[in-house]
Amino acid sequence: MKQLNNKVMKARQIVLRSHPIGMPTENNFGFEEIEISAPKDGEVLLKSQYISVDPYMRGRMSDEESYIKPFELGKPIDGGAIATVIESESDILKKGDRVVGMLPWATYSKDKADRLRKIHTDEFPDGYYLGVLGMPGLTAYFGVMDICQPRYGETMVISGAAGAVGLVAGQIARIQGCKVLGITGSDEKVNVLKNEFGFDMAINYKTTKDLSGTISELCPKGVDCYFDNVGGEVSEAVIAHLNYHARIALCGQIASYNTATQEMGPRLLPQILSKSGTIKGFIVGDYQKRFLEGLSHLMTWLKEGKLHYTETIIDGFDKLPYAFLGLFSGKNIGKMLVKVSE
Repeated sequence: MKQLNNKVMKARQIVLRSHPIGMPTENNFGFEEIEISAPKDGEVLLKSQYISVDPYMRGRMSDEESYIKPFELGKPIDGGAIATVIESESDILKKGDRVVGMLPWATYSKDKADRLRKIHTDEFPDGYYLGVLGMPGLTAYFGVMDICQPRYGETMVISGAAGAVGLVAGQIARIQGCKVLGITGSDEKVNVLKNEFGFDMAINYKTTKDLSGTISELCPKGVDCYFDNVGGEVSEAVIAHLNYHARIALCGQIASYNTATQEMGPRLLPQILSKSGTIKGFIVGDYQKRFLEGLSHLMTWLKEGKLHYTETIIDGFDKLPYAFLGLFSGKNIGKMLVKVSE
């Protein structure tokens, strides 16, 4: 970082250069050098440490209305980040504090202190506040506990099971006494789910010739709860095995995020009707007033060793587009983060 006249600093940022059609490419992103003025009253100057990439960002790259404002062309992409305060004009935060916030994809940035959450402890790795103790962990907690409402001895299926949300959702289901099947995209992830994260069963959907038949074999008593991160053919295979009064938490549909035209199906409504099932789509922001409840349980389970977590960390600010695109080819186990280094 360079100082200019002791008032302005130079930083690098990544902007949305163009709207992707289908799967995004690195050409949709642009790198810029910017100047940041000194913080004003109530503001802090921040050095980015870790930046999160998440599947929901794909929706924000399209010029369509959704539950969250789309990214603007020529403007910086933003998302969850961990940063260090390097200069403060606030009574809330001081130099050296570590914070969590929604920040631009930039090496340095400036923000209002009251929009940031201070990290008060070294008990957990910083990256956890973007993962198991951040949006993904809270998403898993409320999707499982509030929507699926698992009961001891029931069977729960998790799609996208080795991702940032699915990894936590499956373990919470196990904590509640469920038999858990994880659906993922590689043999390595199958082994990780079963041997490191306590899943009872796991399937590599890419190499399983008869996914529906395999689910039937592994879940002979049917499926009571389904935590859906994927949609598409995977969900159609799971939904065929729902039990009476089954519950589905509709969290993500990554299988269709990069399709130019929407596919028909899965044709699930007849199954939901005949099984008197419940399906509920949700956004973690719906539960904002209950975040402390969720964080309390997640922290307790981590401390007790009942909940484990992992991260896939890519080194280098320039690798942000690469890391983001890697989400759609399954390059991550757990949370995908980029460590900002210069």
